[in-house]
Amino acid sequence: MNFPVEIKLPIAWGDMDAFQHVNNVMYFKYFESVRIKYFGEIAVMREMSHTGIGPILAHTSCQFKLPLTYPDTITVGARVKSMGNSSFVMEYVITSEALEGKVAATGEGVVVMVNYKTGEKVPISQEMRGIIETLEGKKT
Repeated sequence: MNFPVEIKLPIAWGDMDAFQHVNNVMYFKYFESVRIKYFGEIAVMREMSHTGIGPILAHTSCQFKLPLTYPDTITVGARVKSMGNSSFVMEYVITSEALEGKVAATGEGVVVMVNYKTGEKVPISQEMRGIIETLEGKKT
């Protein structure tokens, strides 16, 4: 799979719930971790510190495919699926070493660029658009 940003995470005992599998809330935390890594790759926080314009998660979803359990190590990937004027859609994937690399979950997140001083959405800057396209290796 072509996900330009990936992280590896161990499944912790505390990630599981009373049903003896990883709690659904944890998947969103895994997505968050890879999203923040992606933001680091595109320097979005640097832009926010200079301009006051930064990302906000407007929507997120997860499709659970296989249950994760302790012990395991997962790989979480992120990529930008599409870009609009002021938002972009991220895709996520979680694969499991214990499940021989099978996909345990997929997800999406809609990220909107916002002026944090005014609370209004703003266009994605040409600079950031170019950085994302370079990272993705294509025009999105």
